[in-house]
Amino acid sequence: MMHMRPSVLIVSLSVLFGLAGCGSGGLDDVKDWMKGVREQTKVAVPKLSEPKKFSPFTYAVKDSPDPFNASKLAVALAKQRASSGNSSIKPPDLERRREPLEYFPLDTIKMVGTLQKAGVNHALLQVDRTVYQAKVGNYVGQNFGMITNVTEGNVDIKEIVQDASGEWVERQSKLELQEAIQQGAGKK
Repeated sequence: MMHMRPSVLIVSLSVLFGLAGCGSGGLDDVKDWMKGVREQTKVAVPKLSEPKKFSPFTYAVKDSPDPFNASKLAVALAKQRASSGNSSIKPPDLERRREPLEYFPLDTIKMVGTLQKAGVNHALLQVDRTVYQAKVGNYVGQNFGMITNVTEGNVDIKEIVQDASGEWVERQSKLELQEAIQQGAGKK
């Protein structure tokens, strides 16, 4: 018996398997079937219809007032205010000199105490690390808020804001003493 080297054996087997893969393997049958199907199938492409005729549109209301004109909107809002009868609230004086506490949003202002000077209650209001004194009639917050009452536990504020229709409305707000709030939170 003759012994072959393992490397020669591996190369010989690789060549045999490679040659076996070169056969048609039934591919000729598939090609014949595809050729027959192509010959039997008829392509039917429908004829395209004629494009529609373009007829230009003439904009007949080009001389009418613009529906998005600001003056038209102002007239409509004035009619709405007149019909609602809620025009008793005067708009705030925008020319008035602003007070120091009007430059801060109301939610950043904290009431930290009260004091009494000449029989008038003053609230001690803190913004950041600065403490301000405020009394009834002073303005506070960015919504034209006026202090209406100062007690030992809170400060009542009347704000004037614009609603969605642009009408001025009053809104009541309150600043409570921070110490009272913290003690209430501690009891929970």
